[in-house]
Amino acid sequence: MADDEAPQDAAPKKRSKLPLLIGLVLMVGLGGGGFYAMYTGLILGGNGHGGGADHASVEALPDIAFVPLEPIVVSLGTEPGGRYLHFTAQVEVEKQYEEDLVHLLPRVVDVLNGYLRAVEVRDLEDPTALVRLRAQMLRRVQMVAGEGRVRDVLVTEFVIN
Repeated sequence: MADDEAPQDAAPKKRSKLPLLIGLVLMVGLGGGGFYAMYTGLILGGNGHGGGADHASVEALPDIAFVPLEPIVVSLGTEPGGRYLHFTAQVEVEKQYEEDLVHLLPRVVDVLNGYLRAVEVRDLEDPTALVRLRAQMLRRVQMVAGEGRVRDVLVTEFVIN
């Protein structure tokens, strides 16, 4: 009877590593194929960067100019030695209206200076305030320069100290 039982000292059978190897090869192959398909635009219709991408379909930049505004420093609050807002911006205009806006720059700076002095300090400290302030300033600059001349107000410095 002792011969019928398998010895317990025998090592268990090792599992084959072939399925793991096949899985790794398939993973690398499918990953590379997916990358190639996305890169060339075969999937999702992207305008891929590889292969025969047509660069002639890129739109030309609009004919615009940026008119820099002189820096504005506004005192915040009424206490002496208080905080200040340092503000600098550029106005985006159509190239044909650049000279008109340069001629009106003193009025533009005056309107922005008056608006920034009227804004409450707590409104300036709000993280989302800059979007709202830009919209308000753009509207005021458009009113001074005339409708259709100013495209945007780009804030380049907005520091409260």
